[in-house]
Amino acid sequence: MSVKCVGVIGAGQMGNGITQVFAAKGFQVCMMDVAESQVEKGLKTIEKSCDRLIKKEKISEGDKTKLMGNINTTTDMPDLAKCDLIIEAATENVSLKLEIFKKLDQIAKPEAILCTNTSSISITKIAGATSRPEKVVGMHFMNPVPIMKLVEIIRGYATTDEVTNSIMEMSKTLGKVPVEVND
Repeated sequence: MSVKCVGVIGAGQMGNGITQVFAAKGFQVCMMDVAESQVEKGLKTIEKSCDRLIKKEKISEGDKTKLMGNINTTTDMPDLAKCDLIIEAATENVSLKLEIFKKLDQIAKPEAILCTNTSSISITKIAGATSRPEKVVGMHFMNPVPIMKLVEIIRGYATTDEVTNSIMEMSKTLGKVPVEVND
């Protein structure tokens, strides 16, 4: 599957880091949170992170401009309907995540891969909130996302090889080191 547009749910510490990493690699990213103030705070964090990288001569001002230009924001989940890949990075709360995935299942296009950044909740349980458990996978980034290389790719019981392999390759594209683990 060709991924051009990535949705990220959550503009907090993990969500804005995930957004930054994808945007830096040229993906169009739509970062979503429930409140405009959270989205703006997430964007400011990304800008500050880029400024630190500029000071360290890791990126240029032009790189920052391109990166920021790859990010759109929203407070409306239906705006993620066009995304090829959607990564949930909301608070570690089972009922919240299940509710998010129920909604995602309704709005995401059928071929979209749905990921969760959870570190403690069963991928199989989360996938069970959808009608497409074979397209649900864990993509657990380490904090801080722009710096840490390791990403756990967590298979649910129904996650297909195709989806797992696609996310493993996607992680490499991001300059990350993916490690496949079972739920």
